Amino acid sequence: MPPAAAAAAFLFPAVAVPCRVLPQRRARSLAVRAVASPPASTVKPAPAPSKTGKWEWKFENKPVNIYYEEHEQEVAENVKNIIMIPTISDVSTVEEWRVVAKDIVGRKGELGYRATIVDWPGLGYSDRPSLNYNADVMESFLVELINSPNSPVANADDELVIVGGGHAATIAIRAAGKGLIRPSAVAAVAPTWAGPLPIVFGRGSDMETRYGLLRGTLRAPALGWMMYNVLVSNEKSIQSQYKSHVYANSDNVTPDIIESRYELTKRKGARFVPAAFLTGLLDPVQSREEFLQLFAKLDGDIPVLVVSTLNAPKRSKAEMEALKGSKGVTKFVEVAGALLPQEEYPLAVAEELYSFLQESFAARR
Repeated sequence: MPPAAAAAAFLFPAVAVPCRVLPQRRARSLAVRAVASPPASTVKPAPAPSKTGKWEWKFENKPVNIYYEEHEQEVAENVKNIIMIPTISDVSTVEEWRVVAKDIVGRKGELGYRATIVDWPGLGYSDRPSLNYNADVMESFLVELINSPNSPVANADDELVIVGGGHAATIAIRAAGKGLIRPSAVAAVAPTWAGPLPIVFGRGSDMETRYGLLRGTLRAPALGWMMYNVLVSNEKSIQSQYKSHVYANSDNVTPDIIESRYELTKRKGARFVPAAFLTGLLDPVQSREEFLQLFAKLDGDIPVLVVSTLNAPKRSKAEMEALKGSKGVTKFVEVAGALLPQEEYPLAVAEELYSFLQESFAARR
């Protein structure tokens, strides 16, 4: 049973409901294009990074070690910097971007690229302290990561491109709209804004009370781990997620992927961010109208690519489709996949990102 379905059974004991998440620059006019589906065998082993490291982020005077890795070609010249941020989920990891990063930095051309992939605090291979995680905390982290003089992307020369999936993309868009960060371009891959429970059950006061109960239970010292093991940290649950809505083709869900993601759920402190994500605390906006307004704020200023997917879950797909032709979206394309196309169909996503990067930097010359 997927985590959201099991959580629904906890919230509504009589009924278990399957669900899912879920200087001035001028951008060019909107382009919309659909991309043919690649074959099912597009999932490839993730290549090793050129470099790995830990960056210390301080939150409320507490140090949090943030895992990052770099991918680059040693002989590349005229290098542009990309930061790739994983989709926020209970099994979020830098691994989802590795093949995309390797493909882009390995291409030959007038421009070279360096890709830095960073795990969120509380997820992946970063530290997982018991913080009161919410969208503002995650936004604050991203802003400090990009603006700090000692961060892994500190030497981007004001030409940093942000690439993010799911909620990560929307949080980046929100921060850029506030003027807290100044990327040269943003690519939003399968962008989402509503967590698994709110996208299905809404945000009425009665539901918020139930979400708070579930969240408190998940964060509790002993009972929390028991509940977390039922909802998230078991291989059957993870496999069910991937086959039902994370991947478009269940044949692409391999035992290695499930084992890798299962190991992530066993890391110390693993339950704290999922407790917030599942119940909507990491949602950067509260409605589709607010979602569209985030993108509109960047209109004519920062180029924005939206990569939608052919097989995203119905509700998530509707939010992606709402961005087609919307203000602030420079280019809209559709690729094969569901909620994690960068991992399931990395070469298709890499092709779209590379094209967008070339167009964006060409426009700045």
